[in-house]
Amino acid sequence: MHSQENGFTVPTMQLIDGSGKFNEAGLEEFVKSVRLPECGLSYAVVSIMGPQSSGKSTLLNHLFRTRFREMDAFKGRSQTTQGVWLAKASGIEPCTLILDLEGTDGRERGEDDTAFEKQSSLFALAVSDVVLINMWCHDIGREHAANKPLLKTVFQVMMRLFTPRKTTLLFVIRDKTKTPLEVLEPILRVDGSGFPLSTHEIWKVIKENKDLDLPAHKVMVATVRCEEIANEKFLALSADEEWRELSEAAKSVPVAGFGKRLDSLLDQYVSSYDSEAAYFDAQVRDHKREFLMNRILELVQPSYQAVLAHYRAKALATFKQAADASSASSETEGFAAAIRRCTKECLDEFDRGCEDANVKLAGWDSSKVKEKLRRDVDAHASNLKAKRLAEIVGKSERQLEDVLGNSVSTLLDAASSDTWPSLRTLVAHETNLAKDALLQAVSGFELDAAELRRIEEDFVAFGRNVVEKRAREEASQALIRMKDRFNTVFSHDEDLMPRVWTGEEDVRMITKDARLSAIKLLSVLSVIRLEEDASDNVEETLTGLLGEIPERLQSPANATAVDRSLATSASSALAASTWDGVPSEKMLLSPIDCRNLWRQFKAETEYTVSQALAAQEANKRGASWLPPPWAIVAMVVLGFNEFMALLRNPIYLAVVFVLYLVGKAVWVQLDIGREFQNGMLSGMISISTKLLPTFMNIMKRLVEEGQQATTGSSGVYREVPMEEFPSSSDSSSSESSKARRRQQGLSKQH
Repeated sequence: MHSQENGFTVPTMQLIDGSGKFNEAGLEEFVKSVRLPECGLSYAVVSIMGPQSSGKSTLLNHLFRTRFREMDAFKGRSQTTQGVWLAKASGIEPCTLILDLEGTDGRERGEDDTAFEKQSSLFALAVSDVVLINMWCHDIGREHAANKPLLKTVFQVMMRLFTPRKTTLLFVIRDKTKTPLEVLEPILRVDGSGFPLSTHEIWKVIKENKDLDLPAHKVMVATVRCEEIANEKFLALSADEEWRELSEAAKSVPVAGFGKRLDSLLDQYVSSYDSEAAYFDAQVRDHKREFLMNRILELVQPSYQAVLAHYRAKALATFKQAADASSASSETEGFAAAIRRCTKECLDEFDRGCEDANVKLAGWDSSKVKEKLRRDVDAHASNLKAKRLAEIVGKSERQLEDVLGNSVSTLLDAASSDTWPSLRTLVAHETNLAKDALLQAVSGFELDAAELRRIEEDFVAFGRNVVEKRAREEASQALIRMKDRFNTVFSHDEDLMPRVWTGEEDVRMITKDARLSAIKLLSVLSVIRLEEDASDNVEETLTGLLGEIPERLQSPANATAVDRSLATSASSALAASTWDGVPSEKMLLSPIDCRNLWRQFKAETEYTVSQALAAQEANKRGASWLPPPWAIVAMVVLGFNEFMALLRNPIYLAVVFVLYLVGKAVWVQLDIGREFQNGMLSGMISISTKLLPTFMNIMKRLVEEGQQATTGSSGVYREVPMEEFPSSSDSSSSESSKARRRQQGLSKQH
């Protein structure tokens, strides 16, 4: 039954009917309608008992704004309330439930049927926080009219069956008479004179009670019932749709408000357990409550851990992104400061996530997850630091290599006595400049002294490695460098002008100087000499290959001794695998390598020397075309008969003269003197290829001149310039000028 009041529906139901049947289904519906589970422990129960038709329902309706059915006075006094009715007080906090009991001493039940009124009274006293006892003022002092036997019986049974609990008894006196209240009050209390009798009766009941295991029975009942309640709440939570959605969402994303939502759910079911198990044994109830909490926490902890893992992953990803971006542009802030800031932001973000996911009822600690996050952050920061340092150091190393590389190659190619001292100075200067710039670039990393010292040492070692690397590259090209050096010295004079081999040069001394220069270059490329105290005898040993003494050792006092030393030790020293006093890691070319290179070098430069000698010889021959005197005498003696034959026969003389002219023309056209300057074989080959075209050209010209002469004799006269007929002096002059030009071209080629 529902009643309307002030626009609100006030639920009212019959909890126990007149026959004593408990309305369990109706009670569950009533509890849901008034949302009693939401109240937790914050609710109260008020009941009223008293004689029939004493105005109990009317009093409740006025006090608590309920809508219990009231007696119609116009229809006479009769039973209005049957059984026990339940309603919720309107507008009162906390939630208050009102029990309206059937009146006692009613004529409908008769004087013998008092069982129900005792049962209902005991029920009201057991479940209520406040019991209103409604009575007429004129019934005070009467035994049965004041319900004293009923209350006495109810109290005794309650002490036997239920754990004592504090219940307030509020006596409501209606239709008060003129008798003062202070006179009526002593009648309503328990008199102290009855204490001996009361205690005697209680002890008697205890002695006669055979069910002395009542406390054990209570514990057993509490254990079974509390466990049932705990299981019910756990199963209800497991099947709760909100929990399932929350648990499913926690698997994939960090759920916002996870802690509050889960706390609300847990509190709902734990409070429900507390409410239903409130009247059972406290120790058993608490034990089962702990058991329920453990099961619930075991159920929800994986989701909590999943949420923390999401927050940890999110915070770590945020840190990585921020750290990468900050470290890439940390010129003003500095790498270490940027990492500290990003770390603090990351941990603060994780702390906020942990606070949002915190389940207060569980009291879980997230420090282990935070520590793992810190380790991950430190690991990424360490890797990022190493990467950024490697980039900065690598950039500085590349710049240093660019600066040193070409300079080192140039100095090694020059190969003089001060090459390695110059390299030491260059490396030290450039390395110090680059090192200072590098230390400035890494200042924002806040490195400790050990790390800075390691970076400096590695950077200096890198600079030396650059020099050593270039030196090894140059040493691998030693033969080419030696030949280039030889050709430079051999083919150019002191003014670096190309040599013209006129026959006056001392080819032997020039060859020795060129080879000595190549040996000096070889000694420079044989050993790395970057240390200040580096000293060796490589150059002296290699100079022994020439049998020459270095200029710094030439003196009257020691020349002979050095000659003997070089002569006896050069061959044995160059047969060794290492240089005396030179560590193996500083050796570029071993003595054996140098000896082999020297042999190959001599073999490949012999041709150049032979060409120079051939050019000199050709120049000598070109300077005088007359045969030797003995040849002239031989030709006169041996050719006397032929000469006389020519004189006796003018035709032979004319033929000889013609052959002389043709030969002279061929000689001039082919420039035979120049052709044989490069050697007999090459001259003959060149002349053989040009002889036929030259001869045909001459014959063609003679034919043309003959035709012109015939035309002239027919009356056509053409003046032929003298320039077209070369004289012997012009031919000689032309030949010599052409020879000089060709000689100059040959010298330029050399």
